[in-house]
Amino acid sequence: MGDSFIRHIALLGFEKRFAPSQHYVYMFLVKWQDLSEKVVYRKFTEIYEFHKMLKEMFPIEAGEINPQNRIIPHLPAPRWFDGQRVAESRQGTLSEYCAALMALPPKISRGPHVLGFFKVRPEDLQLPGDSPVRKPETYLVPKDGKSNAADITGPIVLQSYRAIADYQKTSGSEMALAMGDVVDVVEKSQSGWWFCQMKAKRGWVPASFLEPLDSPDEAEDPEPNYAGEPYVTIKAYTAVEEDEMSLSEGEAIEVIHKLLDGWWVVRKQDVTGYFPSMYLQKAGHDVAQAQRQIKGRGAPPRRSTIRNANSIHQRTRKRLTQDAYRRNSVRFLQQRRGQARPGPQKENPQSQRAKPKPQPAVPPRPSADLILHRCSESTKRKLASAVSV
Repeated sequence: MGDSFIRHIALLGFEKRFAPSQHYVYMFLVKWQDLSEKVVYRKFTEIYEFHKMLKEMFPIEAGEINPQNRIIPHLPAPRWFDGQRVAESRQGTLSEYCAALMALPPKISRGPHVLGFFKVRPEDLQLPGDSPVRKPETYLVPKDGKSNAADITGPIVLQSYRAIADYQKTSGSEMALAMGDVVDVVEKSQSGWWFCQMKAKRGWVPASFLEPLDSPDEAEDPEPNYAGEPYVTIKAYTAVEEDEMSLSEGEAIEVIHKLLDGWWVVRKQDVTGYFPSMYLQKAGHDVAQAQRQIKGRGAPPRRSTIRNANSIHQRTRKRLTQDAYRRNSVRFLQQRRGQARPGPQKENPQSQRAKPKPQPAVPPRPSADLILHRCSESTKRKLASAVSV
């Protein structure tokens, strides 16, 4: 691990805790060089002390000798009283600070001071003790990245899900589950791996092992988009179930339904099937970077492959069959092709008036026998008298 370094730091939000007294901690998702992802919790006072020590270690880069040489980002000092609005308003500053920190020269961004501060501590793996009055409140950064203190209306209530079967973790970043466990979901990744917390544990869990408490259906699943979005496969996959699709690396496909369990419905020509979303990358984006991110982690299992699954709901989840996807997809493609097909071109009325009228064709002269056969009786008598004279 001597060569390990941090690739990216993302601010997830902050928690308002009430034990032993009211205080705020910020949640960071730290992505390491070995592609592992860890969630750590830090107080702003800790972050500021880290910042001050960093400036002391690198006085030139901190601008202590010449302010024009400063490359270490600025960070405002803690206030005497830190309230909820202050904690909210700092999120943008901390996000920019982490991005600037990762852009510093390797001797700083990959140095022991930075690595040591963002390493997982024992307290990061344990949930805070509940106050006898209130439980901790979690506030997450909006998906669009825009954060405004005036937008605070209350804590984001984490959604609770139930495990439908036992799950044995396969890496240190995952969390084992027993059937019936109820977890709180912190982050729903499009890959189908969700970051959850339960009692004193935190970690990644396959979404397929979880079900909502109030309904078997996932309310956040979007509707199918038969227009399709262009994607490229970044890893080959061989179908295991009949409704899946086998694709090689580098194939261009269209995604028509993005499901939260990480198994998306894709279309290639008129054929549809399930395919792992983590093996896909939007067309035109960096494929090499996406391939590096999926190393060491496989696609989550599908719900249909889980043995001894036990749901608390009487009815099963509503899901379209692949036959329905294909019918709807073919119908949509036919309509799109019909709209794109050009109709008969209408001539310009002015060009029609400008054209000269065609001359009538002169029929050939009939033979004498044909004339004699078709003429009237009086004409025949006149012809006969003319011949006799």
